Amino acid sequence: MFVSLLKSKLHRGRVTSAKVDYPGSIGIDAELMAAAGIVTYEKVLVVDLENGSRLETYAIPADPGSKQIEILGAAARLIKKKDRVIIMGFAGFTPEEAAGHKPKVIVLDENNNIIKNLP
Repeated sequence: MFVSLLKSKLHRGRVTSAKVDYPGSIGIDAELMAAAGIVTYEKVLVVDLENGSRLETYAIPADPGSKQIEILGAAARLIKKKDRVIIMGFAGFTPEEAAGHKPKVIVLDENNNIIKNLP
């Protein structure tokens, strides 16, 4: 049996653009993805701190060092440019693995710079 736990999180990121006319996903600065351990095409849960919207999509890398967090496709109707978001990745763990698991949490400032790396 596996349990689903938080694997990684980008906390309080600032959306830099929202584009409806795109096939859909979330573009994230490749360096931020690497810091959080989010891989290309990984399913992520995105929570909008401004309006409470929650949605699932997949992550694609934006230019490294760009600090971009881009909402792409239909999700741009729920999450707007300048909104603050939490982006979470989850993974399946055995109960034994879960007992010692600590998620990787990356806290961002208003310009998507890393200000804290937990744990």
